[in-house]
Amino acid sequence: MIIVFGSINLDLVVALPRLPRPGETIVGPDHQAFAGGKGANQALSARRAGASVRMVGAVGSDSHAGPALANLTAAGVDLSHVRHLEGATGIAMIGVDAGGENLIMCASGVNARVVPEWLDGCLETGDLLVLQRELEAEPIAEAVRRAEAVGARVLLNTAPSGDTALAGLVDRVDIVVANEAEAAELAQARGAAGTDAEAHCAALAGPERLAVVTLGGRGLVARRGKKRWRVAARAVEVVDTTGAGDAFVGALAAALDRGAPVERALCEGTAAGALACTANGAQSSAPDADAIAALADTLTCSAE
Repeated sequence: MIIVFGSINLDLVVALPRLPRPGETIVGPDHQAFAGGKGANQALSARRAGASVRMVGAVGSDSHAGPALANLTAAGVDLSHVRHLEGATGIAMIGVDAGGENLIMCASGVNARVVPEWLDGCLETGDLLVLQRELEAEPIAEAVRRAEAVGARVLLNTAPSGDTALAGLVDRVDIVVANEAEAAELAQARGAAGTDAEAHCAALAGPERLAVVTLGGRGLVARRGKKRWRVAARAVEVVDTTGAGDAFVGALAAALDRGAPVERALCEGTAAGALACTANGAQSSAPDADAIAALADTLTCSAE
């Protein structure tokens, strides 16, 4: 089973002609509300990709809580370890320009009170624990320790920041996923030489640790030990890039959890990320297993 320990938000999305500069106001015609949060996004993506998924996190006592959980409930994600706390559900305020690029501001709300003790009793040997950086580094580190204690594997997604607080955790996880900027930050914090994605990926990989560096529209590079992989992305009509990274992580986790070869898992993650760019919303854009498989079948993963 996949256990996702992370944030649950409601996203308020405004379509804009272009993204604002500091101090500037740009007016869009309307706004929409979508369920979000990197933890919830990845849980939903993994579930739609076919995995059994349990979410561990929190929502508040406000009117945002129900909508924030609606997609997870409908998809059949196990929510028995989601706490309802007094306070505000986390929100993200997202501007999306005509080219699909976005600008995001988050308010943590009760996500700031999520604690790793909630994993006790729901994380078991053989589970895959999925973590992201929307929670503070301390509970993430303690979640890793709990996974180590029970023999669960750990996938650490460094988004939305590959800061130095995560650098010391890389050696303790089984899979690390970062975009180019995050990988560069982590590699630099670990004292690694090299300035390109391949070098940064090598700095994050280990003899048994899979490192994946996503390259947006250029696909990805990955490494474990001396073995390297590269996947080129398919061109798609981009509507909204929000949630593409989370769709990638969820589909990658689902494939690895079911025992798929690394090559196939990387193709399915790439396919999910590309498909997520073709629709609005971080969760509403998450593709299902059939769509992921169909596009993944057209991708090539080169190995060295």
